Amino acid sequence: MESMVVQTALGNFRVSCSERGITGLEFTSKHPAKTAKHPIANELSRYAAGENVRWSMPLNLLTGTEFQRKVWGVLRQIPYGETRSYAWVARRIGKPKAARAVGAACGANPIPVIIPCHRVIASDGSLGGFTSGLAWKRKLLNLEKQIHGGEVYDS
Repeated sequence: MESMVVQTALGNFRVSCSERGITGLEFTSKHPAKTAKHPIANELSRYAAGENVRWSMPLNLLTGTEFQRKVWGVLRQIPYGETRSYAWVARRIGKPKAARAVGAACGANPIPVIIPCHRVIASDGSLGGFTSGLAWKRKLLNLEKQIHGGEVYDS
């Protein structure tokens, strides 16, 4: 298992990888000991600069349940700069009454940004929740919205 801290214009990320792919991504206040030379470091830096990145690294999602992996698969289909509701995701996985469970699956997402759970909001347009805090969710949504137009969320 490899772990590195990647410094970007948006903030710092700790990335964990196994031989099967990325296992985790979290926001951190830690600074990297050295500049990461890993492809994910370049991709995170490009994302933080406002680029719609096509993530190249495989994801290792073996820790998720079957339900969670279905939710995470749908989240990866939400276009950059757009949002969808928890209810929309629930309908997409064939469980229209499972919006709360979708929220829990978003909260269990081990690889935010790459699996863009920040793009899921409540049906009434409010932000809903975010494991890393609503300040980070606003920051990610605003980055994507400012580049591609659309509603910007107040801090």
